[in-house]
Amino acid sequence: MTEYGELNQTSLLSYCGLNLVKHKDIVNDLEQKGFIGKVEEPWGNKKIIKYKITEKGKEFCRRILEPYEEMFPRK
Repeated sequence: MTEYGELNQTSLLSYCGLNLVKHKDIVNDLEQKGFIGKVEEPWGNKKIIKYKITEKGKEFCRRILEPYEEMFPRK
């Protein structure tokens, strides 16, 4: 996610291979725990929700996910 900057809700879930209806709770949980931040932007008479990784999320990636990927690389 860091390479994309910020993603709208649909793009974020799609990127992660998740379904909006089934997995929205995961996104909400990540936001509540401070790993991602949410911004709502007006778009006509609607709003767009965008998510961006926080410093806490980046630190988690550096300390946990990067060593895991190094040890068990995806093919």
